[in-house]
This record gives sequence, C-alpha cells and structure tokens, in this order.
Amino acid sequence: MEDLRGVLTDDEDILEVIDIVSRRRAQKKYQVRTNHFEKWNDEEFRQRFRLSKQAVNFVLEKITEEISHPTQRNQAISAEIMLLVTLRYLATGSFLQVVADFVGIHKSSACRIVYKVCRAIAGLHSTFIKMPVTDDEAQMISTRFYIIARFPRCIGAIDCTHIKISSPGGNQPEIFRNRKNFFSFIVQAICDADLKLQNIVCRWPGSSHDSFIFNNSILELNLKEESIETIY
Repeated sequence: MEDLRGVLTDDEDILEVIDIVSRRRAQKKYQVRTNHFEKWNDEEFRQRFRLSKQAVNFVLEKITEEISHPTQRNQAISAEIMLLVTLRYLATGSFLQVVADFVGIHKSSACRIVYKVCRAIAGLHSTFIKMPVTDDEAQMISTRFYIIARFPRCIGAIDCTHIKISSPGGNQPEIFRNRKNFFSFIVQAICDADLKLQNIVCRWPGSSHDSFIFNNSILELNLKEESIETIY
C-alpha cells in the first residue's frame, strides 16, 4: 500500500509540474517593439542607423518583397524591423546580442536577419553601382571632378581597402594575411565626384596588391577595349 501511495504521489507531482509549465506558456508575454521612426527625430535616427528616414524607406521599398515571407504569427518580425536591425549592426559593429536587445528580438533571429537583408541589398548592386556608359554621363562626372579639384578628364577615384575577417582556415589561410598582419579581403572601389560608388571588386585575399586587383578586373579589360565611352 505504501508503494502504491508513493507511485500516486509521484504521478501527482508530475501532473503538477506539467500544469505549471502549461500555465506559464499560456501566460507568455510578447515585448512591444518600439517604432523607431516615431521615437527618434531625424538627427537621432541618423546617428543610430547612419541613414535618414527617407533613405531607409527608399531601401525598404526595394527589398521588402525579397526579405518578407507570409506568416500567421501575431508577433512576426516586419521588413522594417529587419532592415533596422541590419543597419544598426552595420553602423555600430555591435555584438548581435546587443543589436537584438535594441529592437526586442532574439539573437538567433538577428543573425538570420542580418544575413538575409545583406544579401537582398547586395542583389541591387547592378542597379545602383555602375560606371558611366555614355559620353554624357562621363562628361557630367568629369565636370564635377574639375569643379571640385581641378582634375581634368577624370571619371572616377579609385582606391583599395582591407575588410578584416577571421582566419578562413583551409589549406592556404596565410594568403589572406595582409601587410598589416591581419586576415582580410582587399576591396577595390571606385566612386564619382559625389562619392557615389561606381564599381566594387571584393574577391581577392588580403595579401594581393592593389595593382594586381585592377589589372585582373573586368573594368581594366573594358577600358582597354574601349567598351566604356570616355571623354579622353
């Protein structure tokens, strides 16, 4: 009889625990997410996300379809929050946990969001990052350079910079170690007189020389073949 009572007591304890867990799940509360467009004025917003509200709305319009997905969840993360999470991460270089807390989401969600939004934005490169292709476009850029710095017949300013990465491992990780002794990709970028990007090459390891990147770029080939109309 005592053994039977012990079994019944154990069963009752288990049922009580299940009941407590069930009630806790039923009482789960969702954090109300802040409307950052309303909370911050224009200057405060730019300080936190590095873009104006108008610019964020412009980007949002371009990528909403790409990053959104149909769901019946009441607390689904909107495309707007996804973009702001990504901009906050890129603007501050903070840990994903800090960025996630800033907008009230889980760290794992922030990680997936940053990857997804960055891919969507990168997918727009051919629309917004391009060299001049007509005489009129080249002439306009050249005129701007001359007004600003008295540079004649210039259609772009070119330079390279290093993007720091962790050691990629594998058979030849040292080719990513640059002359400053850290691992990186070296990125070649060209901009016009108004600092708008015209061309980006980001595929060479950090040990590569600037001239090597240019000499092995499609741009260099196009210029040799004169497939880009210039004012020279």
